Formats: sequence, structure tokens, C-alpha cells
Amino acid sequence: MLMNLFKFKGGVKPPSNKLQSNHLPIAQAPMPSRLVVPLHQSIGGTPRPVVEAGDKVLKGQVIGNADGWISAAVHAPTSGTVLEVAMHIRPHPSGLDSLCVVIEPDGKDKWITRTPIDHKAVPPADVFHHLQQCGIVGLGGAGFPAHGKLTPTKGVPMDELIINGAECEPFITCDDLLMRERAEEVVRGIALFRDLLQPKTVIIGIEDNKPEAIAAMRAAVDAQKEPFSVVAVPTLYPAGGAKQLIRVLTGKEVPGSMRSTADMGVQVFNVGTAYSAWRAIAHGEPLISRILTITGNVHAPRNYEVLIGTPMGELLALAQPHPDTDGILMGGPMMGFLVPNPQVPVVKTTNCLIAHDDRLFPPKAPEMPCIRCGACARACPHELQPFEMYWFSRAKNFGKTQEYNIFDCIECGCCSYVCPSRIPLVQYFRFAKSEIWAREREKNASDQAKTRFEFKQLREEREKADKAEKLAKAAAAQAAKKAAEAAAAAAESSASPTPDAPTAPLVAATTDAPSATVTPENDAKRATIEAAMARAKAQREAVQPKNTESLTAEQQKVAAEIEARRVTAHLIEPEPAAPAPTSEKPE
Repeated sequence: MLMNLFKFKGGVKPPSNKLQSNHLPIAQAPMPSRLVVPLHQSIGGTPRPVVEAGDKVLKGQVIGNADGWISAAVHAPTSGTVLEVAMHIRPHPSGLDSLCVVIEPDGKDKWITRTPIDHKAVPPADVFHHLQQCGIVGLGGAGFPAHGKLTPTKGVPMDELIINGAECEPFITCDDLLMRERAEEVVRGIALFRDLLQPKTVIIGIEDNKPEAIAAMRAAVDAQKEPFSVVAVPTLYPAGGAKQLIRVLTGKEVPGSMRSTADMGVQVFNVGTAYSAWRAIAHGEPLISRILTITGNVHAPRNYEVLIGTPMGELLALAQPHPDTDGILMGGPMMGFLVPNPQVPVVKTTNCLIAHDDRLFPPKAPEMPCIRCGACARACPHELQPFEMYWFSRAKNFGKTQEYNIFDCIECGCCSYVCPSRIPLVQYFRFAKSEIWAREREKNASDQAKTRFEFKQLREEREKADKAEKLAKAAAAQAAKKAAEAAAAAAESSASPTPDAPTAPLVAATTDAPSATVTPENDAKRATIEAAMARAKAQREAVQPKNTESLTAEQQKVAAEIEARRVTAHLIEPEPAAPAPTSEKPE
């Protein structure tokens, strides 16, 4: 099928260096002495370890559970014993470490019970869960979990499903050999993706410098009677980039700020991802190995199928490196990096190991000042202005670099490759991005701290207001209680008769008043008054002496003596003397 192809701006044509490793079939790498399996091998959350030192594991057994939706499980590449779950150096230019599960193989290579599924007989959600539990991630780029990309975007119909077999970076030939030798299973994996996404068309893009892979894929598509288009695209770096391949095959321009091409009705998968997804569905095999290229400064470059977690130094020894090899380059020469240590393990996204030496990669001449020739801008496939971004990155004016869309840079290295001043432009851009990210993290942390402080202040003010309101309510209640007591006391004092006044007429006047209205309120008042009067009467009776009325003469004499002594002791006041009686004689 002939298709109208489009072009993307920029790009370069570095020496391919693919013939060294693509003339031999894929070989199986031997079992290493130990396997160091990093738990974090893809974009998304870091899987949680479910094993510990001393545990026996089987080949394909889960050793790390997915942490969230955008995450994928990690499995034991072979049977053996877990030596430790500890921090080890990971394959990253920073040389930082990450949590790894170290396994000592027992040589038996005994599998778990594998459970394939029929993707046509179960809901898509079950297929996505199965792929996540099998640890299937993208094998051609950053390692995005495959089940996340297979989930359709709501409201956006899928127009094109693109399978990336371009493999544009120099030296790398693992996808080329995969398509040559295992084209049938690759096509079955593509059909699986087609059934899940339901696109209108399926296009397999392969660079035209891989004629054997193109022929093998076309034969497999015809044999399975699939309506897939196998298209040879021009060899131009970086044609294997997702946005560039979409442009070449469909003519669609993906905006630089758009991170998910599914929003435009198109999705891209690597051929290795399709192959591993089919193995997981049809055979129940989790992603525990991958094909990678070993090449560079070696006697015997070749492609090997390698267990995840194999130390890179042991793999490089298979290709018999030359004595002057001084390092291992992971990835291609354009976007790869030197690993910090030969014991760094292979991960799911490791597609190539290049033995590095000064003859193959001569040291760059000293950096010279930028002459603003514009060669970098002409080579940039994203139509950026690298020389402007360089100036502002160097001056640490990171706000300006963002104005020039530095985050649209895919770090393909085209600008550095063509720069006549030999300026490592990509290194400057990586530095600027990392600084912007660090400052953004600091700002977010500061904003969170400010939010927490303001919330604390608000909480304290609210607690003070609540406390003041409670105190005010308590004071009001106390005042009301005192007022009620004072009113009751006033009512008692007004209702109580004087000691010399008779009580009966008052009671009669109170109870028999003709104007009184018989109501529950009046009854309550009447009862209160009568109770108060009864209490007053009882008090008066209590203070009246009742034991001095019938005293004998002797008892009266004793009482008088006691009173006299009390007066003498100044305990009581003497009673006033009665006036003497006067004797008046009648006249």
C-alpha cells in the first residue's frame, strides 16, 4: 500500500553503524552470577517490595507490586533466593541509587504457574489489569506503562494506531532483529492493541535502511490477513521520535505542550512493547527479559536476549571488549549516557550497550563561543531556537528559557551534533530543566508550608473564638442563675409577713382575692409564696425558746448564774434593768 509521506523540519544523518551487530541472530545471554532488579523501572509510582532477604522466589514471581494506576509490577527474572532488598546504583547519569531486590539464581530457572487470558472474552479492564500485573511498559522510550496508553481517551475517537519500528538511533539494532525473527508475534501484539483501541487505521513505520525487517513484517501481516500498513519511512534522525513519526505518517502536527498524543486521536507503541504484551496475554509471561544490542569497541557485537537485572559488565564481556574500552554507554550515541559503574543492572528500557573508547568516540575539542550561525535552529526537529535557550541557560535566566519553550526540547542531540563551536547544548538544556524543576519543587514546598501556617493560624483563631463564645455563654448562664436566685429571694422576702403581723389574713387575702385569675402560672406563684411562708414560720418557731416556760425555782437560779457568768465574760450584753415601780399615795 502506497502512502503519501510528510516531512518534519530539521533532523540529521549521523553514521548508522548498524551493520556491525545486525548480521547474527539473537542469542540467549547466560545466567548471571546474581541479579539486581531495581523496583523503579518505568514512569509512575515506585513498586512496593513484597519479598525480603531469605525468601525463595520462582521465575516470573511478583517481587514488587504496582503503586497506583500509572505503575507496573516487577518480577523475579529467574528462580533463586533473595539476598537482600537494599539500595544499589541504578542506570542513570547521576549515579544515584534506588531500592533493588538482589536475587541469587539457583540454576533451576523454575517458572511460576502462568495464566494466559483470552482478551476477546474478558472486559478491557481485565486486560489492562493483566498487563499491569505482568509489568508491561514501553520498551522504546521512557517506559510508560502500556495499560495506561491503551486506555482510550473519552470523547476522542482513535484515528491511527502507529507501531514504531523506525529505530533511528545509530548502533541500535535490537528492534530490527526482533522484527526479522519474531514478526508473527509482533503482529499478534499489534492486533491486540488494535482490538483494545479500535483505531480506524493501523500503520507500522520502519526506516528504509531495514529491508529485511520490512519484508518480514509484511509477510507476517499477509499471513495473518490483517489490514495493517507496513510503511518504509526515510532514514533521518530522529524519525523514531513519536511526534516526528506521527508527522511523517499522518501529517499531524503535535503541539509541543501536548504530552499525550491520544488527545489528537493517535497512539504510538514500540514493536518490542507489542511483542512483550502478546507474550503476557497469550502465554502469561511477565516482562522479565528483553532484547538488547551489545556493540561498539568490541570483537563480537551482537543482539542478546537478556534477563532484567543482569550486571552490564558481565554482558559486555560476552562481546569481548577491546583492552582500551573505558566505559559503557547505555543507549545510542545521540541520547545515551555513560553508566557510573559496570555493575549497574539492565532495566526494562535498556536497549543498547556500547563499549566506549576514545577511538570510537574521540573527545570533543574545547567549547568555543557561540557565533549565532543558526545551524542548531535549522537542525532542531521541534523548530526551537537552541542558541537562544543556550544563552539564557548559561546566564541562569531560567524564566527566559521557558519563554523559548525549553520543555518542548526532547534532548535528541541534533543541535549539539551540528554545532560548529562544539557547544554541548543538550547539557545546558538539561541543567536548565533540572534547575527549573528544583525551584518549582521548592516553590511548591514553600506554598504548602505557607498554606499549613495559614491554616494553623486560622485554626487557632477559630479555637480562641470558640473558647470566648463558650466563656460568654457560661457567664451569661451564671448571671441568669444569679438573677433568678435574686428574684426568688425577693419574692420570698415580699411574701413573708412581719413577725408581729398575723399570717392568716395575708393568706386569706392571697388565696381568696376575688381578682385572681386561676392559671397554671398563678398556681405556681401561689405555691411558691405558700412554701416561702411555711419556711418563715418554721424559722420563727425554731428561734423561740421552748424550755424556759415551766422552770423550777432552783432551775431559774442556775440559769441566772450562767447568764451572769456570760455577762461577766463579755459573751453577751446584760439585759437592761427594768424600771423600779413607783409608789404613789392618793391624795
